Amino acid sequence: MKLIPPLPVRDGVSPSFVWLPPGCWVTLGDFFAHRFSAVAKSEWLARSVRGEVRDERGAALSLESPYRVGACVFYYRELIDETPIPFEEVILFQNEQILVVDKPHFLPVTPGGRFLHESLLVRLKRKTGIETLVPIHRLDRETAGLVLFSIDPSTRNIWQGLFRDRAIHKVYEALAGLNNALDFPLSLISRIVQDERFFRMKEEAGEPNAATTISLVRLIDDHALYQLQPVTGKMHQLRVHMNSIGLPIINDGFYPQALPCKGDDFSAPLKLLARSLSFDDPVTCEPRFFESRLHL
Repeated sequence: MKLIPPLPVRDGVSPSFVWLPPGCWVTLGDFFAHRFSAVAKSEWLARSVRGEVRDERGAALSLESPYRVGACVFYYRELIDETPIPFEEVILFQNEQILVVDKPHFLPVTPGGRFLHESLLVRLKRKTGIETLVPIHRLDRETAGLVLFSIDPSTRNIWQGLFRDRAIHKVYEALAGLNNALDFPLSLISRIVQDERFFRMKEEAGEPNAATTISLVRLIDDHALYQLQPVTGKMHQLRVHMNSIGLPIINDGFYPQALPCKGDDFSAPLKLLARSLSFDDPVTCEPRFFESRLHL
């Protein structure tokens, strides 16, 4: 049975939820103090007084509500002093099924960590009023360019199948240095896995799971513009593959080495752009082609 949230979307933010696991907690407040130790008790109290903490049946909960293993508790995630991201997304296409948007650098696709209202999904829900929006794929926060969203839940699985079945052609652009010893185009096939540091990826020996074609487009002073065509969609795949040939993407804070967090410094965006998406529309069978209006 599909779980229906008992709380509405609020200012573009869908309610979060947590399933209550087996444990020795007596009250819901005891569990919150353990699970969400960074959130003050007074904040949970205020939310419960406003009726913003509810179970899967819609019943309002308080901190003194008995702990019930297996219950699903809904609430709104809140952030204090979230830094505005001074760049705007642009909707390029919308019909009853999908929405295609140009995402700026620094804007995460979905809420997480220190980003909530300043995420592409929340911004678009607030802008369009469409509560059923779901991204079909993801871009790194640092990457700019095209993102495809599903609008209609009844056809969402069909659209997700485009990426599962590799039936969508993606083209990226990147700025990086020069290496005259390389003969382009290059076809890179390797195995990419998570690094010991959770936010990075690395290559290792073993069965390949990532493939990218890299072409040199043109020289620009002391660096060059490259076209990147990923066949697979591993996390950080393009950044890892560019780094593996000695051409890390300009302003990459993770590769070849992890640099200190830039925080709210927007002065040096990663020079990586999701340039175009092309595919046959799985609903209408029409050929579709979308191209970013952004430039590196």
